[in-house]
Amino acid sequence: MLEIIVLTIFIATITNLILLRFHIPTIIGYIATGIIISYFLQIRHATHSEELQTIAEFGIVFLMFTIGLEFSIRHLVKMRKEVFLYGTLQVGLSMIVFYILAHYAFAQNFQSSIIISAALALSSTAIVLKILNSNREISKEYGKRSLGILIFQDIMVVPILLMITILSTDNISMSKLLFKTAIDALLLFAALWAFGRFILEPFFKEVVKSDSNEIFIGSVLFLVMGASTLAHSLGFSYSLGALIAGMIIAETRYKHQVEADLIPFRDLLLGIFFITVGMQIDFTIIGQYFFTIIGLLILFTLIKSAIIYLLLLKSVQKRVAMKTALALFQLGEFGLVVFELAGAKNLIDPTVSQVLIVTIAISMIMTPFVLRNISSIASFLLKEEDSEPEMTQYTTLNDHIIVLGYGRLGRKISDKLDTRGVNYIAIDNNIYNVQEAQKNKKNVIFGNGANKTILESVNIKDSAVVIVALDNSEKLHLICEVLTQMSLDAKVVIKVDRFIEKELLKEEFPNYEILVGTEQMARGMVDSVLKCNMSSQSS
Repeated sequence: MLEIIVLTIFIATITNLILLRFHIPTIIGYIATGIIISYFLQIRHATHSEELQTIAEFGIVFLMFTIGLEFSIRHLVKMRKEVFLYGTLQVGLSMIVFYILAHYAFAQNFQSSIIISAALALSSTAIVLKILNSNREISKEYGKRSLGILIFQDIMVVPILLMITILSTDNISMSKLLFKTAIDALLLFAALWAFGRFILEPFFKEVVKSDSNEIFIGSVLFLVMGASTLAHSLGFSYSLGALIAGMIIAETRYKHQVEADLIPFRDLLLGIFFITVGMQIDFTIIGQYFFTIIGLLILFTLIKSAIIYLLLLKSVQKRVAMKTALALFQLGEFGLVVFELAGAKNLIDPTVSQVLIVTIAISMIMTPFVLRNISSIASFLLKEEDSEPEMTQYTTLNDHIIVLGYGRLGRKISDKLDTRGVNYIAIDNNIYNVQEAQKNKKNVIFGNGANKTILESVNIKDSAVVIVALDNSEKLHLICEVLTQMSLDAKVVIKVDRFIEKELLKEEFPNYEILVGTEQMARGMVDSVLKCNMSSQSS
């Protein structure tokens, strides 16, 4: 197993390095790695490793947790139409159409037809949300619609698993099963809500007070995996527990730093998940049923896209409806789980199951290419140009000032910027400074200013000026390196205490403006940055 792990990491690294030269997403590289391992290296026994499947599932768990961080419970209530209305209609209508198709057109029995219809109604949460997040499209109108439908699809995992249990067991009371599920759901929500309401804030306060990065990361991992394990022990999916936990933490001031620290774990585990998707692809089945698979792929994706497009057409612009349909055209990773589980319980013919698994995997491989070109494809299908920018879910920061550090100098700078009505956001990793600032209605968030994810979350690429107002010279140097790596167009202004520090920084970062001293520093820095060609907007 250790040799397989080492070989897998090597193949994944080399494959992605090659594919990235052609601007092909890493998702495809991971799927290709799975194909190479299981088919060309003949290590197919790893495909059905229960341990590997569990580890891979936690890729989706961490993804759903970070999605929960972006959409708090209050936000979910605001999105109730997207989640519960459009989500219900999309899943319901898709299941009806796919059931009729499976039962009457392909002569499958009742059990197989209902399982096939449920699996095909779902899209790929893992791929769609990862790419929408990476492309910052999640805040666009079509991203919002896609997210709402995907959240409902994830909720539907529970009844689908219940359905498979009911179909595979003769001596079971449906009323008792449904009652037990309802009680378990109440227990899960009550336990996580109570933890978030009474324990989470003081718990995080103590963790942050320790000033230990590894303790902070460890506490976050505990919360994610603890919530997931609790949900799974009550019969629900791991990802549902993680989603709820993320939404609870989103109500706290720690959400930005939590997300930044968790992303490396999420992306690594998602990589493992996509490798397992590649392992599901059987070239023998593709060779025997090539035209059947292509035909089913075209048929399923057209039906699914048409349902979503027609469903949204009356409530949103044509372009938003089309882009949402294109984003969710694929068949999802949970379909792989459904067919594997149904096959193990003899609820579906093994050949039919394998054909559908390969069809799902191919649709997932297509998804990154469709999402990367979604605007062009929508323009081609609608025969119109993207003349109007879509409404975004949030007001996107643009042409703003970012202040790194909210100590004494940071406060003076923010006061000056407030006085002059300039749009800014400050970042500080001292929770007491952040709490005080937020009480005074200042636009300050908790986070590590040297973390790329935190900087990207405040849209640093579109900022006009970055002010570094820190006293820690080591961290100052680290932040400068990070800003250089990000290739910013923004002007960078740095405060240092000594001339020797200025000389050292100027040698390494000649494009940055470095100011020395403390007296009149706030006024001087603000005057300096306001000389840039930037728009002055109310924050």
